[in-house]
Parts: sequence; structure tokens; C-alpha cells
Amino acid sequence: MTLTISAPAPRKNPVEEPPAAVIDRVSLVLDAFDGPGRLTLAQIVRRTGLPRSSAHRILDRLVQLRWLRRNGRDYELGMRLVELGSLAVHQDRLHRAAIPKLHELHAATGLVVHLAVLDGSDIVYMEKIGNRLATALPSRVGGRQPAHCTALGKAMLAYRDERNLELCQSGGLTRRTRYSISSPAQLREELARVRARGVAFDREEAVPGFGCVAAPIGDPGDAVAAVSVCGPIKHMSFDQRMVATLRMAALGIWRAVEDGTVRVAPTLQPVRPLHGRPNRPVSAGLPA
Repeated sequence: MTLTISAPAPRKNPVEEPPAAVIDRVSLVLDAFDGPGRLTLAQIVRRTGLPRSSAHRILDRLVQLRWLRRNGRDYELGMRLVELGSLAVHQDRLHRAAIPKLHELHAATGLVVHLAVLDGSDIVYMEKIGNRLATALPSRVGGRQPAHCTALGKAMLAYRDERNLELCQSGGLTRRTRYSISSPAQLREELARVRARGVAFDREEAVPGFGCVAAPIGDPGDAVAAVSVCGPIKHMSFDQRMVATLRMAALGIWRAVEDGTVRVAPTLQPVRPLHGRPNRPVSAGLPA
């Protein structure tokens, strides 16, 4: 009689988590840093709902990997995330195609130039170009704003399906300033005007004292992104000249995307400064 002894089945480590669960927890921790400033372990535990021991273990590992930095009891985003984020932006085809046109637009107007995409009910800034005037605007690359408050968001919502509009309305139309759109009826009327003009306006709806003009980027009747110029409301021009400038820039960016090249045609012709002063950018006469 032959006795066969089977090898014992490998025991599972009861502490070991499935890979998906680990990734979800790491994502929760990183998402807690969606905003300015540093966070303590207690704040991260409150924001994520994770057990304190699990959060502490994940934070320690993320610090070792340079995804986070630790300064005393505080944690903040690390250089590895900065490096990866910069790589992601610069590898993006739309971003590469847009960069020459964005610089050209800033040089022609003297205003702050933004490139953004729509993510649910928010816009996400992909690029921001400007001089000292840019520091007065709270926008930043990777930052978010409610779409219905911004010219960029309205330029895209006007050409997207109902799902994005429903997302905006489902969470309530938060007012950033007293000029912000606050009702679904107002928003639908405004989007109809955007489709009629081909551009969207923001007159102090997102940031007090500032206005923007934005144009959608994409095929006719569609919008995969938007480009805008922003500046102090008293120095902004909402006339046909600015409308034509933005639409030309958006068209040039989309042609570059479709061609797979950063060369953009037609070339944006320099426009007269919005102050009416020759050879001087709009921001030149503004206070620091």
C-alpha cells in the first residue's frame, strides 16, 4: 500500500489585502490631498474613513516611494507625483498641440490664457499661461472649478450631452459670486446663447473682479476641451474682435490635434491691445 502525502495548501496571510483593495485605499489617501495645504494623520483618517493603523501604514510607504513628503506631523504631495503629473500633461496630444497657440494668444492679448477639459460637473485646468496678472487668479494646472461658473465650462457644456448638464444640476448649482448662475433654467438659457455666439462669457461669475471669454475645441457641434482668455473685468473686451480671436485659436488647436502636429494654421494675427494703446499688452498698465 502506497501512502501519498499531498503538500499542504499555502496559507493565506489574513493581513494581506487583494491588490484592488490596496489600490483603492492608496487612491483614497491621495485623493484626500485634493486642495491646498498639508494634512495630519488625523485629518487623513477623517477624510478617508480608513482605520488609523491602515492609513499610517499607507502613508509611510508613500513617503518611502516619494509620492508623499513628511514634515514633522504633516504630510504633503511629493516630488514623484509632481514628476508623473507633469509627464502626463506633456504627453497629452491635445496639450502638445495647444501650447504654441496658447503662447501666441497670450502674446497677442496680454491676458491670462487657460486650456481645460470637462470632468463630470467640473472643469480641470490643463494649462495656464500668463505674466504677473496670472498670480491674481486662483486657477492652477490640475485645479478644478464648477463648470457652470466658468466660461470654459459653459463653452463645453453647450456642446455636450445631457449627462454632463444633469451632473451639474444634481449637486445644486453652487454660486461662487453673486453673478454666478444659480438655476437650471438660467443655465439652459445661457448655453443656448453660447451655441448662438460660438463662445462663452464669464462676467465675474467665478472670481470677483475678473472676466473670461472661452471657445470650445473640437469638431463642429462637439467640444473635447476649451480655451479662454481672462483678465480684470474692466479691461476685458466681450466684442466681436475677441470672439473672432478665440474662435480662431480654438480652430487652430483642433487642426493641430487632427494633423498630429504642433504646427497650427491659420496663424493668429496680432490684435490691437484692448486698451487701445498701440504696441502695449493689456496687462502692462495694471497694478502688480
